[in-house]
Amino acid sequence: MQNNLKTSFCGMSLNSPIILLSGCVGFGEEYTRIKGFSNSDVGAVCLKGTTLTPRLGNKAHRIAETPQGMLNAIGLQNPGAKNVIHHILPTLDKGETSFIINISGSSVEEYGEIAKHFDDTDIDAIEINISCPNVKEGGVAFGNDPDMSFRVVEICRKNTEKPIITKLSPNQTDIAANALRCIDAGSDGLAVINTVMGMAIDIERRRPIVGNNQGGLSGPAIKPIALLKVHQVYEVSKKHGIPIIGQGGIVTAEDAIEFIIAGADTVGIGTALFYDPLICQTINKGISAYLEKKGLKNVRALVGTLSLN
Repeated sequence: MQNNLKTSFCGMSLNSPIILLSGCVGFGEEYTRIKGFSNSDVGAVCLKGTTLTPRLGNKAHRIAETPQGMLNAIGLQNPGAKNVIHHILPTLDKGETSFIINISGSSVEEYGEIAKHFDDTDIDAIEINISCPNVKEGGVAFGNDPDMSFRVVEICRKNTEKPIITKLSPNQTDIAANALRCIDAGSDGLAVINTVMGMAIDIERRRPIVGNNQGGLSGPAIKPIALLKVHQVYEVSKKHGIPIIGQGGIVTAEDAIEFIIAGADTVGIGTALFYDPLICQTINKGISAYLEKKGLKNVRALVGTLSLN
């Protein structure tokens, strides 16, 4: 790994600015089975979304390929927090990379409880998925309401000393305002963005392809949206020294560099792994070569250097 790729995020020392995104690498062991892949190629791995109790997830189909993208509606299938803590976390090789747990809840109180469970573990950070519906408030997603977002982050902050990364939804009116509320509530970092809601239809059956009717769209199709959201959030986060994971459609080193210039301290890779499991090595080489070409000592020197004039 090139020295100019080393960076830090929320107190974690990273080998690379690349973070493997939640839901794309299971609980950290899936891609280690692939010949040529090593967790040391990435800065951190964000584990699969975890809830307080086990969930079976949504009915099939859960994934549908779309032009330049992928719809997913997995439904947070996972074995529950206690199973992850006692049976999965002990198996992870903490010497290769950092690990982030992604947590979800259906009420403010549930978020606080699960954060408390992971506070007493050796996980490096906690990512909060605030795109989940609040069952006590009629199913309105936490992440689409700044006040709800604040409450979730606030209760997690009270229940853990771990670094908190809040994953922001693009399906809202003002993502920068929401980001500021999350920062005020105690978030140490921000992940920008989560998937964009979408649909695919089987014209023969005249029914949605995804069993949940709608799903989260990821992949190159959402890259322009994600780039704009990173830029908008950076205008707020830089004033408070809050770092950003930029994510959404990154498949090349050039894509990653765009996100860093827009204000991302690190970049998330997800959907691209499905068709090229070794893509992180290629992206690392491309970022390193660009930094050398531009005479920049490290990734941090490139963050937020977008010129609007």
